[in-house]
Amino acid sequence: MTHPCTPEPCVGSVLFWERKLLLIQRGQDPGAGKWSLPGGRLEPQETWQEAVERETEEETCLKVRCGKFIGWVEREANGRRYLIADFLATTEDTSGAAPNDDARDLLFVGPEEIDKLELTDGLQEFLHQHQILKR
Repeated sequence: MTHPCTPEPCVGSVLFWERKLLLIQRGQDPGAGKWSLPGGRLEPQETWQEAVERETEEETCLKVRCGKFIGWVEREANGRRYLIADFLATTEDTSGAAPNDDARDLLFVGPEEIDKLELTDGLQEFLHQHQILKR
């Protein structure tokens, strides 16, 4: 077990299709019911890039390729800390996209639609800070 002050390493996948961002509705805490980027914890001996590809496929049924590192955030929820590294991801086909694993639902949203969703804490700020959503 890690020390309570040591954040758990996690990843997030930033995937666009036809200028719309892929979001999942979280099925479990932290943030159950809120919308977020696909992602999750690293497994032992896994690289950041492998985690992005695995987590995105587990939650959305999409095979993706991990791309450029965008940035990271540190979050706390339920007494645990998380260090989340977000990466661009690409896919060749979104026709098989479906919520899976701990994702309740998924959407591809544009900047005008995202404001209507209840996002996980800090996601809106992260997207704007890194100019992921250009209005």
